[in-house]
Amino acid sequence: MDKDNLPKASEELVEQRGIVSNQLYKDGISNDSLGKDHIGVELLSVKPENLYEAISTLKSYGFNYLQCQGGYDEGPGKSLVSFYHLISIGDIRAMEEIKEIRVKVFLNRNSDLSVPSLYKIFKGSDWQERETYDMYGINFNDHPNPKRLLMPEDWRGWPLRKDYVQPDFYELQDAY
Repeated sequence: MDKDNLPKASEELVEQRGIVSNQLYKDGISNDSLGKDHIGVELLSVKPENLYEAISTLKSYGFNYLQCQGGYDEGPGKSLVSFYHLISIGDIRAMEEIKEIRVKVFLNRNSDLSVPSLYKIFKGSDWQERETYDMYGINFNDHPNPKRLLMPEDWRGWPLRKDYVQPDFYELQDAY
């Protein structure tokens, strides 16, 4: 879809998007531009159902390394966020001046906390996704080993959520 065939309202939207967000939009991948972070890296948001396709496309653009995947909690009653920081190692084909991009998926804490695993695209996402699951309870569909990484298997709750209530004690079962 090229800019000449976009409706007028869409043309205005395209002008407000960042370079990478705009290219994804032109390639038919729904996303929202979030501007730039404090060091000028473009931020964009995608829905969970669009994440796998968006990341696959970004990899085809030349963002060939998942530097970091993680999560954070915006606060009690607010969204949980799974974020991805992709960089280009070597030559980038589509956008030579762009070397990194950040993608965020905002999840309603009171509904389905699932996103697709990126393990098939980036093998390095394995432990990063497990840590995000372990600390925030975000599930990664099709992850090859979806179990706790840092906390004991019988731990209840998600310790880095801002609404987490720490138990008075934790009894180790089967410790020895």
